[in-house]
Amino acid sequence: MQSTTNDPILEVRRLRAHIGTPRGVVRAVDDVSLTIGHGQALGVVGESGSGKSVMAKAIMGMLPRRSGCSGHILFRGRDLLTLPDKERRQIWGTQIALVLQDPGRSLNPVVRVERQLTEGMRRHLGVGRTEARARAVALLKEVGVPDPERRLRSYPHELSGGMRQRVMIATALACEPELLIADEPTTALDMTVQRQILDLLRRIQRDRGTALMLISHDLAVVAGRTDRTAVMYAGRLAEVGATSSVFAAPRHRYTHALLGAAPTIDHPRHAPLRLITGTLPDPVDPPAGCRFGPRCAAARTECGVPGPVMTSVADDHRVACCVPVTPTALQETGGDSVGW
Repeated sequence: MQSTTNDPILEVRRLRAHIGTPRGVVRAVDDVSLTIGHGQALGVVGESGSGKSVMAKAIMGMLPRRSGCSGHILFRGRDLLTLPDKERRQIWGTQIALVLQDPGRSLNPVVRVERQLTEGMRRHLGVGRTEARARAVALLKEVGVPDPERRLRSYPHELSGGMRQRVMIATALACEPELLIADEPTTALDMTVQRQILDLLRRIQRDRGTALMLISHDLAVVAGRTDRTAVMYAGRLAEVGATSSVFAAPRHRYTHALLGAAPTIDHPRHAPLRLITGTLPDPVDPPAGCRFGPRCAAARTECGVPGPVMTSVADDHRVACCVPVTPTALQETGGDSVGW
């Protein structure tokens, strides 16, 4: 199957990923379907344990031992789950690249930055040492590393956390991938550097026309930096749509609760934050129906049966909720006044 320019660059269809544990099988990703268009930025948000990172690792073929995966992961029309290993390795790291949250653990501490930046280019692009070094200098300049000639001679431990993350991004871009997956890329950084890195990713995505999957537990990370947003809960997709629509008019009860619990600039200083009561369900034995049901004040009998299925509530806005938040209710509760 060959892709066309109108096809999405990545299409995940009914993806399921499970991981074996001493307690039993964890269904970390359960029947998730989503797409990313060419040059589009998709934010994937949800609490820790919602399956975001497992989905990213399934796309990159990095699931741990004692795990399994089914469904379809179509990249430019080719299913990564059925391709021969050799063809998949030619795609991973070159056409699809991954930026992880901890560059200190991802970069080799005993190898200089230059070698880590140029190794992939020389192997996959077939360029010589001189050209690879020149490209590495240009990449470090692009990601905002000062004095790139000197930094190439550095070891990772000689760089700050923010600089290491910039080097990680440069390494991911070295082979000019068409899709960049950034999995919690700023978790280990302070607030000022976080914003710089996130703005850098968005600028690179726009300037290069690279598709971006930005994964985070923080709603503020994807707000204003992505074209579309997918909200995951307990391994399933709860809501997906244009970022402006999801934030201004969240229809799933979980998304609505998340936005309501987020602190805003106009929140009274001494007033308590609104919390979502309860915890994520047991990943080994989740509820048969809506997994948010036990925490949802609006849950009904029909929420307890298998389902619910994804339903369109507006153009490019789908939700898996038996009792979605209505536009009238949004107006009564302030709607888009949550500060996004």
